[in-house]
Order: sequence, then structure tokens, then C-alpha cells
Amino acid sequence: MSKHVAASGAPAKAHTHREIMIILSGLMTGMLLAALDQTIVSTALKTIVIDLGGLKEYTWVVTAYLLTSTASTPLYGKISDLYGRRVVFQFAIVTFLIGSALAGAAQNMTQLIGTRALQGLGAGGLMALTFVIIGDIVPPRERGRYQGYFGAVWGLSSVAGPLLGGFFSDHQHILGITGWRWIFYINLPFGILALVITSAVLHIPKIKREHSIDYLGALLLILGVTSLLLSVAVYGPEYGWLDSRTLTYLFAGLAISGAFLYWEGKAKEPILPLRLFKNHTFSLTSALGAVIGAGMFGAIVMLPLYLQIVKGNSATAAGLKLIPLMLGIVSMSIYSGKRISAKGHYKIFPVVGTAIMTLGILSMVTLTRTTPYWQLSIYSIIVGAGLGLSMQTIVIALQNSVDFSDMGVATSSNTFFRSLGSVFGTALFGAVLNNRLTHYMASGFTDLGKSNPSELTGVDISPKGLTGIIAAPEKVSVLVHNTALDAYVNAFHIVFLAAAPVTALGFILALMLREVPLRTSNDYAAAREESAGEAIG
Repeated sequence: MSKHVAASGAPAKAHTHREIMIILSGLMTGMLLAALDQTIVSTALKTIVIDLGGLKEYTWVVTAYLLTSTASTPLYGKISDLYGRRVVFQFAIVTFLIGSALAGAAQNMTQLIGTRALQGLGAGGLMALTFVIIGDIVPPRERGRYQGYFGAVWGLSSVAGPLLGGFFSDHQHILGITGWRWIFYINLPFGILALVITSAVLHIPKIKREHSIDYLGALLLILGVTSLLLSVAVYGPEYGWLDSRTLTYLFAGLAISGAFLYWEGKAKEPILPLRLFKNHTFSLTSALGAVIGAGMFGAIVMLPLYLQIVKGNSATAAGLKLIPLMLGIVSMSIYSGKRISAKGHYKIFPVVGTAIMTLGILSMVTLTRTTPYWQLSIYSIIVGAGLGLSMQTIVIALQNSVDFSDMGVATSSNTFFRSLGSVFGTALFGAVLNNRLTHYMASGFTDLGKSNPSELTGVDISPKGLTGIIAAPEKVSVLVHNTALDAYVNAFHIVFLAAAPVTALGFILALMLREVPLRTSNDYAAAREESAGEAIG
């Protein structure tokens, strides 16, 4: 157990609502940047690849960011527990800004991939420490009304990312600079604003601790997570799940992760203290976060694909049509947060949220080529509402259940497990989509060849040719094009059917949550003082 003494003998002064809102604006700005950069690049990738060259490396532009942001998340929590929140959060902002500036100036794909990795290193801290800092300055009983806004940020980023990415990439030049480069340069003023706000108002008493950094644990964690993500997010989807590269990275990742767990049980100051898993709420919310992450990203990623491929919408239009999803997330995040602060009860929200999310995902199995947009909007609102009720609530439950001294590592670990869930969910459901698409394409065109063989005369139905059928429908008959679209629709149905049990598992986990009374301002002040070594007795 580390020894610690307060840097100041005076107890921490409670922040006013106005001060909290000012701090919140800086935290939300930083978090928005990190969340946006998960989605904003994907819609501009085609333009970037054409400009820089390097079609073979294009997936790494997204993957490099994903790897470093996910692997670094738990490290930030632990390091901030040792050195203080503000300095570590500001380090994350500066790292993110440097990565953004260099990414915007990249002259080739190698430079872009490297600078995206640097961006991700900063983003890991922005996503993890935002929740930790709010946990420091606001008691659990009051935290709901503030934390709900962060759910709104996630909802906004899910729509604004594709929209901004499409806008910037559609313009050849903006103010004399290549359009897609503004995807990265736009981060600079907002990041600087977040830096200024946190420097001016984020005053959290520092706690001096005797500490030792678990360098070996940090290295094993990064190597283990990176190997697993490379297997699941890169080599598996690209080369096949039984490919030697996929299996090599998978087994290496599992072996290194096993070594990490063994070492963490022995380390004096572990990066991820295994004793936290003895805490029922920590273990349950970690699993619940992973499940929600998998269901959320696995299902949500499919909606823009459906709109672009089946409905023929542009990337920008598809982004606009995700607004109902955002409205569901934003409204229910804010609503649930305020209700938690007013009533002090939280368990009902993830229970209802995961049930609603499962219902919404199952509803999407009814989507067809001709489904009207208003119907999809209703399904999107339902899924968004379920997410809004669930996402921030489990963080409140977690933070309420752990010691103040473990606030950073526990909260960032929850963010880490949710990120892992999203990566594995996206890879899993992407694999399901590709597998079922191949099956339905083959069966659909086989049936068409039997019933109307003349329709396939001169039509290339190889995998490459089928892509052309979707991209250029005017070159084939309506029957051929509809057969291809039906294959996509049927494949989407299987993805949604596969996602529903995942979110249903979340419902079961939410039922198992133990509702612990939320700590009030007085309780929280006492916990803070005890953590700082100031408690009497």
C-alpha cells in the first residue's frame, strides 16, 4: 500500500456549480476531440489515400489511432493517481495537439500512420481522465446531472464525425490548404481552448505519494493489448481468421496477457491492481462496459453502411440521418443523469437501457430495401435511448463503489474495457457481415441464374464485380442490382441477430448490479480526506 500525505493541510474546497460547469466545458471539449477522431477520418480515407498514395496501408490510418488510444487508457488512470490529474490531463491534450498538427502536415502514408498513433496516445488520456476528474470534484449523488452531458458528447461525435469528415474531404482546398488536412487542423483551436480552461480552473489538490512505477506491467499491457487488437482488428478481417499472422498475434497476445496478469499479482505498485476485481461492482461494470461497447459499435457501425449501400446515400447524408440516434443518446443521458441526482437510485437505468437497446437492435431485423426513413429513425432513437440510459450510469455506480485512492485506475479501466469491447464487437460483427454477405450473394445470384439466366449475361459476379454492381447500378439491370442489395440486407439481418444476444447479456449483468447508496457531499469530503491521509482516527 503506498504512503501518502496531503500537499496542503487544508481540506479541499468544494466547487460551485458555476466552477464545475466551466471545468466541464474544458473536459467536454477534450473528450469531443478524442471521440470525433475515432469517426471523422473514416469518411475521408478515400480522398486521403488518393492524395498521399498507399492503398495497402489505408486501414492503418484508423488502426494506429485505435491501438494507442486503447492500450494507453489504463496507464493514464494509474499515472494520474500517482502524479495528479491536471498535469497528466494536460500532457494528454498537448500530445493530442502535436499529433494533430503533424498528421495535418503529413506528406505520405507512413508519416500519417505514425502521427495518428501519436494522436491516439493523447486521446487515450482525454477519454479516460475526463470521467476521473469529474469523479474527483463532484460527489456521486450530484454527479449524474453533470455526467449525462458526456453521453451527449458521444452522441454528437457519432453524427458530427462522419459529417465533418465528408465535408472537409469533399472540398479540394479550404483557405489554401488541402481540404482533408482540416480534419486534423480543426483540433488545434479547440484543444488549445481546453488547455487554457483546465489551466485556469482545474485546481485539484495534489496528493504526494511514495510510489514506484510498474514499468514491466505497463510494457506487458501495451504488448498484450496491441497483439490482440492486431489479430482481431487488422489481420483477421484482412487475411482471414485462420491465417498464420492472425493466429500468431492472437496466441502471442493471449500469452503476454497471461504474463501481465501473473506479474500484476506480484507487483508492488501494479498498473491494474487485481484486488479491484474482488469488488463486485468493479467486475460487473467492467463486463457491462465491454458488452455495451461491443453492442454499441457493432450495431451502430452497420447503420451508415446500410444507408450508403442499400439506400444509396452519400457519406454526408448518411451522417445526417444518424441524428435520431444522437437525439436518443443525448436526451436519455441528460434525463437519467438528472434523475439519479434527484432520487439517488441508478440501477434501474442500465437495466431498462440494455433492454431497450436489445429491442431496438432486434427491430432492425425488419429493415428491407424499401424501409422508409421514418421507420429507421424510430429504431435508431430506441437504440440511442438505451445507450443514453446505460453508458454513463455504470461509471457512476463504479466510482461510488471504489476507494478514492483508486478512482483513477478504476475509472480508466472501465473506459479501457469498453474500448476493448467496441474493437472486438466491430471485428466480430464485421466478420459476420462479410461471411453472410458472401453466402447470400452466391445463393441470390445462383437463384437468379436459374430463374432468369439472361439477366446475368455479361455481368461479372466475382467479388470484385459485385462491388461494381453496388457502386454503379446504372450498368446492370434493376433485378441484378436488387439481388445484390437483398444479399446485403439479409447479411445485415444476421449481424443484428448476432448483436441482440450481446446486449441481452448486458441486461442480465445489469440485473446483477447491487445498488449502493450514492455518497453525498459530506461522505465524499470524508473519503477525499481519508485518501489524502488527513482522516482522524
